[in-house]
Amino acid sequence: MGRVSRRFFGTATVGVLASVLTFSQASASGGPRGRWRERGASGAAGPGNAAGGLRGMWIATVANIDWPARQGQPAADAQRQLTDLLDAAAELKLNTVFFQVRPTADALWPSPHEPWSHWLTGTQGEDPGWDPLEFAVTEAHARGLELHAWFNPYRVAMHADLTALAGDHPARTHPEWVVTYGGRLYYNPGLPEVRAFVQDAMCHAVEHYAIDGVHWDDYFYPYPVAGETFDDADAFAEHGGDFDDIGDWRRHNIDLLVREMRERVAELKPGVPFGVSPFGVWRNKSTDPLGSDTRGGVQTYDDLYADVRTWVKEGRLDYVLPQLYWNIGYEAADYATLVRWWAEVAEGTGVQLYIGEALYKAGDTAQPDAWQDPAELSRHLTLCQDYPAVGGNAFYSAAHVVRDPIGAMTRVYEDHYRG
Repeated sequence: MGRVSRRFFGTATVGVLASVLTFSQASASGGPRGRWRERGASGAAGPGNAAGGLRGMWIATVANIDWPARQGQPAADAQRQLTDLLDAAAELKLNTVFFQVRPTADALWPSPHEPWSHWLTGTQGEDPGWDPLEFAVTEAHARGLELHAWFNPYRVAMHADLTALAGDHPARTHPEWVVTYGGRLYYNPGLPEVRAFVQDAMCHAVEHYAIDGVHWDDYFYPYPVAGETFDDADAFAEHGGDFDDIGDWRRHNIDLLVREMRERVAELKPGVPFGVSPFGVWRNKSTDPLGSDTRGGVQTYDDLYADVRTWVKEGRLDYVLPQLYWNIGYEAADYATLVRWWAEVAEGTGVQLYIGEALYKAGDTAQPDAWQDPAELSRHLTLCQDYPAVGGNAFYSAAHVVRDPIGAMTRVYEDHYRG
């Protein structure tokens, strides 16, 4: 579907001034519980200990961004497309893939909790006749790659029609769990029964597959939509307790989700890390003296209700992988400024820090001039070498790794990964 950014699904709904950050501009000593496990489920050394640290890429399945190429195709075609992506990762000496297995409250494995994803067959709930998660784990491990299962906790649908979901979808069985916002459906994070359910749905994959990590991206409460209010007032009235501010309560809800999920993963699969890839700006310094020297139009703490800085400082994660999707010198959110800020946050916490890279911007004529230079991403990795807290980099996304726009990924390989 062409050049689609990770922020594609929120861009049209957020209005910010051109002078501030928008979605479309959008040997470390740490590791899980102190350091990365010695050996992953694949039997290979974990990337936090491997020479060069983490070298990752995301495989996005929502809206068929990276895989499968289209819905309803024969299993053999979909499998070949997936192994082509894994082959490309291995050839470029990457060592980790983040595979999106729960894109919209559905599943890319036979889940007892949620229906098969319609991104596979075109019909939600239709069995594709094979198990993509099992296939991906097996094929990744055969190539020496770690496979981190990437889940989205609360997103239900990219539309607002509850009746378009599979008849037995939990959102239809429990419509009281669902909030319509910005033309889409979300589970309400303020309901304890929702928090328990989404964990159960994700933990089924953790328990039954030899995954090497559990990964969340930046979607907690949805990105703000101008002129709309997320309708959780009733949940706040019922479950808000002593909270006077709904924002503080929302952050509390996400804090609970993170803490409980990490505990459950550790219990089910000791040594398997749990990590989060947040939007790159926690808070601007103008909002909070602890924040970064940026002018972000979105702030993770205030808009998504995810207090990632506290999670890192208090060791509530095994790794953090902020999406620093801007160029060096970008005025509103300088890549160098943000790498330094995140490195200072992570230093000494035991939480491994990796940096998310916007490969999809390379060669995009809508982006600043820096992204027309094939060496921009290579310079990012060179800069990261100045910060011992940075344990590697991950690239968004897999389709762009394969297409290699303007040779940017080849340049990264030649300068940093070939040896």
